[in-house]
Amino acid sequence: MKNTAGHAAIIRVVGAAIVQNGRVLCAQRGPDKSLAGLWEFPGGKIEAHETPRQALHREIEEELRCEVEVAEEVCTSTYQYDFGTVELTTFICHLVNGTPHLTEHHAIRWMPPTEMPSLNWAPADVEAAGIISAKTLP
Repeated sequence: MKNTAGHAAIIRVVGAAIVQNGRVLCAQRGPDKSLAGLWEFPGGKIEAHETPRQALHREIEEELRCEVEVAEEVCTSTYQYDFGTVELTTFICHLVNGTPHLTEHHAIRWMPPTEMPSLNWAPADVEAAGIISAKTLP
């Protein structure tokens, strides 16, 4: 994806670090996706008419079929992949309604923050995973 100047487009995305009972939901990308097998915080692209928080709320409903409260912003990371530059803003979220269901991911795990560094994270998610792994969560 290139813009009119021939530069790789910036792909603005959001990720949800969903917290429940002191654990964080981590999602593994499926074998048919780019970055297959790597772990990430679920989420997706921000549409032109959306704020990052609105996009995250919509993406979690679509991907996991549950509802979250989008709370504090963790960080914004930028990573240059071969397909473009991803600008990922990750938020702490709290499960409000429903149970996360696998629709797009190969696997999901609820993990204590201290164990999160053991996963093989997608490069754009590494910074947020590191910050969250040092937190004490409710």
